[in-house]
Amino acid sequence: MSSAVRVTIWNEFLQEREDEAVRRVYPEGIHKALEQGLRDYPGFMIRTATLGDPDQGLADAVLEDTDVLIWWGHKAHAAVTDETTARVQRHVLSGMGLIVLHSGHWAKVFKALLGTHCSLRWREAGERERIWNLAPSHPITQGVDDYFEIDQEEMYGERFDVPEPDQLIFVSWFQGGEVFRSGCVWERGHGRIFYFRPGHETYPTYYHRDVLRVIANAARWAKAPVRMDDACAMSEPLETLPPPVSGTEEE
Repeated sequence: MSSAVRVTIWNEFLQEREDEAVRRVYPEGIHKALEQGLRDYPGFMIRTATLGDPDQGLADAVLEDTDVLIWWGHKAHAAVTDETTARVQRHVLSGMGLIVLHSGHWAKVFKALLGTHCSLRWREAGERERIWNLAPSHPITQGVDDYFEIDQEEMYGERFDVPEPDQLIFVSWFQGGEVFRSGCVWERGHGRIFYFRPGHETYPTYYHRDVLRVIANAARWAKAPVRMDDACAMSEPLETLPPPVSGTEEE
């Protein structure tokens, strides 16, 4: 059996077709830029899927064949159906890894898994972002220096309305003064979740060497050691039980 990590990169793929400013940066779509970037790292089997595909690109057959799902969404969160959301959530709880990028913080499935609004402050001003590595021993940060910088990015600022992360991996500082918990991990059920902030659609963030390195590292980490469907089944005893004791009548 292949030990390669089976990755599905999901993208709405709307703004790249509708907005010339986005198309100039990602002419084939953000999902294709991510796919090309991850191919520089060994050990992955990669497919892409989009909102316009059958079953919104996320049929059970696709999810069953996916170790780690990478999610990028922005303007069409509401278009993802409740049925699609439930399927993805079920597979994450069963052990499929989930990497949520940038504006995917408002994806239905991310909010469903974390149980909060997942809201934040934002500003689009093309400012510098400095991303600090807080967990240099974590698998997600391997090969990443103490910090790296992105020349132009959309600002995300606190308060980020998410549950306390199991571990905080990165924190960002922005030129305008805000800070943000830009790399967070959680476990839900058998699944591992990583939220990673960088990636506005009009900036070439997904060509950045360190951003791609982090996503590749996260995809390896997020492949859970087990894949197990939920089963709330009646359990037969392993040992012989004594007969139940009947109640006694009051004298």
